[in-house]
Amino acid sequence: MSNHVIPTPQVHTIPTSGGDAFPVRRVYCIGRNFAAHAVEMGHDPDREPPFFFQKNPNNLDASGEFPYPPHSSDVHHEVELLVCLKSGGTNIALDQALEHVWGYGVSLDMTRRDLQGEMKKMGRPWEIGKAFERSGPVGPVYPASEIGHPDQGRIAVSVNGEPRQEGDLNQMIWKVPEMISYLSEYFELQAGDVIMAGTPSGVNAIVKGDVMVAEIEGVGSLTVNVV
Repeated sequence: MSNHVIPTPQVHTIPTSGGDAFPVRRVYCIGRNFAAHAVEMGHDPDREPPFFFQKNPNNLDASGEFPYPPHSSDVHHEVELLVCLKSGGTNIALDQALEHVWGYGVSLDMTRRDLQGEMKKMGRPWEIGKAFERSGPVGPVYPASEIGHPDQGRIAVSVNGEPRQEGDLNQMIWKVPEMISYLSEYFELQAGDVIMAGTPSGVNAIVKGDVMVAEIEGVGSLTVNVV
């Protein structure tokens, strides 16, 4: 094999609860997966086929700080369950989907809402609003062998101690096994792939100096300072 013509980019990793690192290959994000959030975003909450967009692996950030991004004056928080895969494949059967999960964490899908809105109006992709640097604050990943496969429990975020978002994992329109199975029909999933599983209603803007605390019952919590 020939030598690389540029320095080899590092494999991006996020921490696990045991102190080891989880290498990230791809990041799939499901849109409008809580009915109340679909309504607040102006959409019908009926169970339509799921849709996904992507962040980049190195958008996931465990530093505990979120730098307010450029070219936006309307950045929103979206608390989400992070699903981390240890294996994959194509056309994964629904009843076998959870066998591919290594663990779960708490994450935030930070969104430049104004830029996302402009892209929606023009029928363009959302990446400029979703996949910017450090747009995915994450906490440690907990192995499913320790915490099981959470399918219910409070999911919430507060800002400066004020409650903002709150829901329950059982309100997800598309459950974790369904997301894995559906994605595997269109992509070859592999170890290191992660899924951000959607957000409840209450998304709102943050400003520099804010402190966000995201929590998912049975999984953990995540504190992020907006800098």
